Amino acid sequence: MSSLFDLSGRLAVVTGARRGIGRAMAEALAAAGADIIGVSAHLTDGDEVARTVRDRGRSFEARAVDFADRAAVAELGGDLARRAPDILINNAGIIERAPAERHPLQWWDRVLEVDLSSQFVLTQLVAAPMLARGHGKIIFTASLLSFQGGINVPGYAAAKSGIAGLTRALANEWAGRGVNVNAIAPGYIATDNTAALRDDPDRSRSILERIPAGRWGQGGDLGGSAVFLSSAASDYVSGVVLPVDGGWLGR
Repeated sequence: MSSLFDLSGRLAVVTGARRGIGRAMAEALAAAGADIIGVSAHLTDGDEVARTVRDRGRSFEARAVDFADRAAVAELGGDLARRAPDILINNAGIIERAPAERHPLQWWDRVLEVDLSSQFVLTQLVAAPMLARGHGKIIFTASLLSFQGGINVPGYAAAKSGIAGLTRALANEWAGRGVNVNAIAPGYIATDNTAALRDDPDRSRSILERIPAGRWGQGGDLGGSAVFLSSAASDYVSGVVLPVDGGWLGR
């Protein structure tokens, strides 16, 4: 049974790998046997994720790319396509908070570019060798706001709703060609993106009261789902947006 989750000999690309959810996913895939190409805006070979992956006996390569720069993302995608990775985890993302009536348009544009458009640009390029050989795993990081509207994050909510739709659209086209496309929708996870919520006592309390598990999630809570969707155990899973939310959506 354990061989279903064995990623030995696989090469995985994880974006947003420097910290938080992306780091946890990269480390979990490495523990399952995958070599990692990590990508983030400021990632270096000296970051903790690189050391952890190598301590687990796997190789780690750091790539620094600004996901708001479409030309740079396209160049990255072309380079990665030549490496023909087995797994692509699209986790890079940003969030900007302001009421919709005052939400700066430049924030909207940047969030949509980083959280949605760049994901498609990179996936389109990296998927090409996967489709050619008839095998690959692509995982997007969606959000609870792929299902809900959120508060004061219109760009983020729009982008993450778009990720859910993109996941299903690509799955419809590629499942029959051997490439599984799915998404993980994290709940309220203790990362930099949720610091503002956790620092607001009233907002933090209201969130915790809604989570049946009774706690904020940790990055490591996403590792098992990432390994599952990257492995042979999920070969007949396609087009799914999998919530990992402590029961939030079931409440």
